[in-house]
Amino acid sequence: MKISICIPSYKRPKVETLDYIPWAKVFVDESESREYTKANKGAEIIPLAKGIQGSVCRVRNHILNTELPKADCVVILDDDMRGIFYHEGGERIKIQTESLEKWIALKTETAFEFRAKLWGVNVNPDHLGYREYAPISTTSFIGGPFGCFLSGFDCRYDEALPLKEDYDMTIQCLKKYRIAVRFNKYHYDVKQSKQAGGCAAYRNAKFEMEQLMALQKKWGSKIVRFDGNENSASKKERAILDYNPIIKVPIKGI
Repeated sequence: MKISICIPSYKRPKVETLDYIPWAKVFVDESESREYTKANKGAEIIPLAKGIQGSVCRVRNHILNTELPKADCVVILDDDMRGIFYHEGGERIKIQTESLEKWIALKTETAFEFRAKLWGVNVNPDHLGYREYAPISTTSFIGGPFGCFLSGFDCRYDEALPLKEDYDMTIQCLKKYRIAVRFNKYHYDVKQSKQAGGCAAYRNAKFEMEQLMALQKKWGSKIVRFDGNENSASKKERAILDYNPIIKVPIKGI
């Protein structure tokens, strides 16, 4: 099985994910490629032509367009991922580097058996997030930090939704293929907005709200729902709004 593991990165020369997956390809703007090469000795740094970088959606779409024709599975990771973990026997266990590619191949085979085109893992690191009676979900959200796209997948990220692109991608996939496989036992560990560069370069509360409303406008309030009250006159009530929406896609599945 041909698996291509890819990392889009922007203004974060030291790619933390490479400590975990040193053979991954790192896609960066051509103006930053020398700095990335220097900071990540021996890594495969792929410079992007001018005009591709500047939007995480555009970079991810470029990866899908160029890598999917050559692979059975394209894995797109955040550049600050510290590992894939699971809880067992009261312990949090990390899938070791030497076992990771075999693990991805096995999960990809399972996804193929489901006739799915996208698979991922739990976005909740809490051990209570492992749904013991539903270890595999078929209609749940697949987070952008770890997305596995199978050959033939032809949805693409919406460049108008750079902060909610993974929610939109999950809905697109469910609409087209009626399934997205998520292995609830496993979860990723990333910093996301806790460091400079990447999406953090343009992420703020105002833009988060605009993106949330744009996502809901695209798919409707019955599919994209919020925790909290974005219309409240009270600053305190607005402050508890969760910028991560709840997705309820009206199709059968788990």
